[in-house]
This record gives sequence, C-alpha cells and structure tokens, in this order.
Amino acid sequence: MAEQHRSRGFTRADALVAGVICLVLVLLVPIVQAMTEAHYIRSTCGNNLSQIGRMMLIYANDYDDELPRAGGPTSLYGALGNWTAPNRYLAYGLAADGSGGKATINSCFYLLVKYVEATPKLFVCGGDKGTTEFKLSDVWGLASGFELIDAWDFGPSGTGGTSWKSCSYSYHLPFGSPYALTLYDDPNLAVAADRNPWMKSPASDAAAWVFFTPDLPPYGGNEESGRAGNAISHGLDGQNVLFLDGQVRFETRSWCGVEQDNIYAVGTTDGGHPKGVMPALGSMPLSETDSLLFHDPSTFGSNKR
Repeated sequence: MAEQHRSRGFTRADALVAGVICLVLVLLVPIVQAMTEAHYIRSTCGNNLSQIGRMMLIYANDYDDELPRAGGPTSLYGALGNWTAPNRYLAYGLAADGSGGKATINSCFYLLVKYVEATPKLFVCGGDKGTTEFKLSDVWGLASGFELIDAWDFGPSGTGGTSWKSCSYSYHLPFGSPYALTLYDDPNLAVAADRNPWMKSPASDAAAWVFFTPDLPPYGGNEESGRAGNAISHGLDGQNVLFLDGQVRFETRSWCGVEQDNIYAVGTTDGGHPKGVMPALGSMPLSETDSLLFHDPSTFGSNKR
C-alpha cells in the first residue's frame, strides 16, 4: 500500500522567512527608487548638454567658428549693465568701437536663446536644487511685447540678481584670456559641464578645497577625497561634461580634460593638472589645454558669495 504524504502546513519558520523577505523588499524599494531617480536626472542633464552642444556648433558656424562669447572682444567677466537693453552696446556697456564692457557666463549661454532658439528650460538640471526655469512672466515691469529674444541674460546678474539661479551649467571661461574656444581647438577640451563645486550655487555653498585630493598615485588621495572634486548636482558621483567634439560623457572624476586636466580648477602654464589650483574670480585658463569651467556667482564681489 502506497505511503500517504501529508502536506506540511505553513510553519513559524516559513512565516519568519516571509517576514524577512518582505522587510528586505520594503527597505530596498526606496533605495531602488532613489537610484532610478538619480539615473533619470543624470541622463536628462546629459541630454540637455548634448542639445546645448549641437546649438553651439550651429552658433559657431554662423559666427566665424567661435563658440558663444557675450560682450565684445575685450570684455571682462562681470555683471551686465542692463539685461533688457535695446542693443548689445548698452547691454554689455561697450564703447562705440565695441571694446570694453562686461559679460557673464550665463549671457554666453543666453546667446543660444537669442540666436538659435534654445528654450530656457534646456539650461536647468533637476539635480541642481534651487535652480528654476527663466520665464518672462515672472519678471515685473517689462515693456509690452518684450520677448525672450530681446533679453541678453536669464534676468539681472550680480548682487541681488536672479540669473545665476536659471542656468545649471558651467562654461569654459572666455573673458580676459586668449583661450576662448573655437572649433579649431583640441576636440578633447571640456566646453561645459554641471556647476563648478568650488563656487557657491543655489543648492550649496562652495565646497571645501582642503577635502579634495586626486586618488591618483602621486597625490595619495582616496576615493572619498577624489569624489570631493565632483559636481554637487549629482551627489558627488560625477558630472556630465560636454567636450568640443560634441560628445557628452558622465565623468566620475573632475580631471577628465586633456592630459588629465581638472576642468574645474586652474591648470599650469604647461597645460592641465589633475588637482590644479582652486579657482577664484579673476582666474583664467593658463594654456590652450587648460579647461576652466565657471558658473556665475550670486555677486561678483567673491567667488563664494
């Protein structure tokens, strides 16, 4: 006679295992969601930079192969005189011959809004907290009929200005230096990226330079000290970087320029440098291979304020 097998009931051990599995799932869900959200933000920011890069090429083809550079040929880095001016001379404070004046990083980006039909939303990264899309409807006192193409920046710049809160990206500093970028420069040069961590942003004060040391053999840093030089927008995991050849890559370290040049720091007279020197207002690229990516400060009195 065949032996009958009783079906085993749901035991306390089974219940314990099921409970542990449920607990693990509950703990993992927010982690997975956060990872998915971070990946989405990273990808969206990278896509924004990719579109900006294509528009820069269109702009350069129309302007003697020069990438967007606001102001005149001798303009210095500083707040615009009048972002709603009727012409570029009044906007940048240029002399009659086009010399002098001041312009901002954001006013360089804004040339793509004026001349290549970029939308202000394109310049906002979801990971850059405190940054919002520039809308004329949020600005009081504009003349009737004033449009986006009539402006020269994402609002007023400098002390009390709002422009710095409407653009999430840094740009190769073109002012006061012979190294403004053209299409003829090294295609591996970094053109733009997420905000420079060494400058105050709407999301955070400037990072502490003392905590940054490249985790490369001659420098003696570790993973934590190497990550300390990354963009704050992506939790120090890295930064989206637009290169002159049009490629956008998410780089996990900031020394991703030509010959390991640190894109957020001042290099040397011979080229880039993985650590470099902490940038400040008044800094400029020191060679043809030294990328120095800046975003605008809240005031031009200090790089930290």
